Amino acid sequence: MNEDIKTFTISIYTENNIGLLNRISAIFQRRHINIESLTTSRSEIDGVNRFVIVVNMTETNAIKIVKQIEKQVETIRAYYHTDEETIFTESCMFKIKSDLLFDEPQIQNIIKESDSNIVTVNKEFFVLEKSGRRHEIESLRRDLNVFGIMQFVRSGRIAVTKDEMKITELLSAFDNQ
Repeated sequence: MNEDIKTFTISIYTENNIGLLNRISAIFQRRHINIESLTTSRSEIDGVNRFVIVVNMTETNAIKIVKQIEKQVETIRAYYHTDEETIFTESCMFKIKSDLLFDEPQIQNIIKESDSNIVTVNKEFFVLEKSGRRHEIESLRRDLNVFGIMQFVRSGRIAVTKDEMKITELLSAFDNQ
């Protein structure tokens, strides 16, 4: 029986230690699994960080990876979720020549229709910011590419689960140690 490859969001709650990112990425590398995006930040508990890693793989591999990640000393807990089980978004920024903002009426329409925001404008360039799903960001990139993009950057996925994760009690116990 062949198992379907799906997109999974892996959430890892960890202590903030040097070298942990290398060890976690090595787990994926050994299994020849490409990381689509990776974001790390503080979690809801002081002293605890959260990694959000997006990968395409089978659920069997997701289970194995999460178990391997939890073997890392600094890992408090790791979870995997499907897209349907999470609420997620990405952010991006575009740097574009300023004269286009004033000379190309279509740029104004693209900005309005895409729900993006102008972050800054000066005489050389303006910066546009957009948050949303990857396909929305890619669509905006294609629309703006016609006019020339000076710089483009996109964040990794940030996500929360739709259902309650029992991590809060576990993290509170960790915080009180």
